[in-house]
Amino acid sequence: MKTVVLISAGAEWRVVKELYSNLEIQQSPFGEFAELKLSNFTFQIFHGGWGKISAAASTQYVIDNFKPDLLVNLGTCGGFEGLIERGTIILVERTIVYDIIEQMTDANEAIEHYSTKLDLTFLPRILPTPVLRGLLVSADRDIVLEDISSLIKKYHAVAADWESGAIAWISQKNGVKCLILRGVSDLVNPETGEAYGNYDLFSQRTKEIMRKLFEQLPDWRDAIEKVSQGYRGY
Repeated sequence: MKTVVLISAGAEWRVVKELYSNLEIQQSPFGEFAELKLSNFTFQIFHGGWGKISAAASTQYVIDNFKPDLLVNLGTCGGFEGLIERGTIILVERTIVYDIIEQMTDANEAIEHYSTKLDLTFLPRILPTPVLRGLLVSADRDIVLEDISSLIKKYHAVAADWESGAIAWISQKNGVKCLILRGVSDLVNPETGEAYGNYDLFSQRTKEIMRKLFEQLPDWRDAIEKVSQGYRGY
């Protein structure tokens, strides 16, 4: 099963290169990439870039050029204080791109067009690591404090990021299995964000989350392989 791991933000990619300093880095039009061997598996890891534009373009590039059986996106997200805990890993089941403003026709229809329900039937019944299954909302911006109440009320959101919505949408359009795992690096509330103005905090939390996600990656890959082979109990 050919697996490509897509890493979005620069801070996340820097952690990967620190963790695996012997990578033979290659260049693409969108960012660096390399082959990584973990446990008994070989992964192509690819820096796709931050924001919806880079995420969509690099996802399509990876699909066209690497032809993965499975596309994995590992990264961070911001959580809504009181609804989710720092360090929680979200297994993304649905994405909503919420920063669309439509004033000529139905705004909700426009939002729904770029919403994606991920087909996760390739996963085992019992997941290999503890996660919170759920929704992730995406926008080309950090969480605006004034938006938090409406995001919770309208979408029942508990966390947000920049790229998952684009990655999920492009993967689904191409019929490629997509696994998105995002760890909550920092919390926000209607008054403040703990990492806003404190990049060092975000950087440290990102290191912790990316290390954890890559440690768990072979377990996910193994479990998915067993499902594809029809192992009982999966």
